[in-house]
Amino acid sequence: MQSMNAADVKSIFLHLKAIMEREKENLTILDSIMGDGDLGITMTRAFSAAHEEAAQSEEKMPGRLFTKLGMVIAKTSPSTMGTLLATGFMRGGKSLEERSEIGTSELAVFFENFVKSIMERGKSAPGNKTVIDTLYPATLALRNAADHQESLKEAITAASIASREGLEASTQMKAQYGRAAYYQANSIGKQDAGATVGTFIIEGFFLQIMALHSE
Repeated sequence: MQSMNAADVKSIFLHLKAIMEREKENLTILDSIMGDGDLGITMTRAFSAAHEEAAQSEEKMPGRLFTKLGMVIAKTSPSTMGTLLATGFMRGGKSLEERSEIGTSELAVFFENFVKSIMERGKSAPGNKTVIDTLYPATLALRNAADHQESLKEAITAASIASREGLEASTQMKAQYGRAAYYQANSIGKQDAGATVGTFIIEGFFLQIMALHSE
């Protein structure tokens, strides 16, 4: 069964950098509706810095590389979203610290710790119209795939679908946290910028795993 290594982690961050640059304006527009309007800038800055660090890193253990890149994000983008994602990458990376390769089971463990740390740090849960509402369903899909011994390709495909469905569902939720919470019922029907970022995180992994299977 195919797996990922540290080189693939570097490629994931290359994809994430490209995605954030591609979606910079879109995130800015979404965040301007119910937030500070700076999410596009902070995410582009965070993942550009993380990619730069990844490209020059000689770390061979994927988990440790994730942890190191999470630290870069924390330093480069000390915003709410930057801090949450940094915490996720650091905690997820630490859970795989001794693994030299990432298969479906390891990827499930990584995202379980990723999401758990965001929930703890942000004191939030699914259903509150946040990044959790796209990452949590993706994590459940990965765990199901791991339990059924599915391939990385099958697992990340299911996770991608789940995250997109989560984004659609979150649009109809009422915001409970951050500036968006000020809008209360008026937030219903509006796409959350943070939840959108969650789908982009999954997309970065999806693109690299699909690339692996096309080789």
